Amino acid sequence: MIDDLTAHIATSNGLADSVSRRALGIVLNSAERQGSPLAEAVYRNVPGARALAAQTGHEIGAPTDEIARLIEQTPGGRRYVSHSMISALHDAGLDHKAIGTLLPSIGSWMQSVYGMNDFGHLGDLIGHAGEPSRREGVRAA
Repeated sequence: MIDDLTAHIATSNGLADSVSRRALGIVLNSAERQGSPLAEAVYRNVPGARALAAQTGHEIGAPTDEIARLIEQTPGGRRYVSHSMISALHDAGLDHKAIGTLLPSIGSWMQSVYGMNDFGHLGDLIGHAGEPSRREGVRAA
């Protein structure tokens, strides 16, 4: 399944498979660090996604301890995670256009394969702590 998702991302964004895999790992790691429902929804449904996020997080030097993870869910921490995600995606070879289409391509695959709606926009990953979300969680269609 993880290979199917990375192949979809590669095709949708005109990326090499290795670049799309790294980009997916970066997005999932960042989403998890921010407490986004996107990460948990993908982890629940796509075998290997959690391992990819952890491996990629290790490779990019993302914090792993409990205190750092709590700090990353504060308003300032969320901004830092967002900034580091964009920087890591640039380092992986994505330009602004590819970054802008990355989350929608993940969302469209999750919708077509699992019938899951309501995520796949940058705002689903990058929000403000304390702000009401668009929804309580990701839901199936």
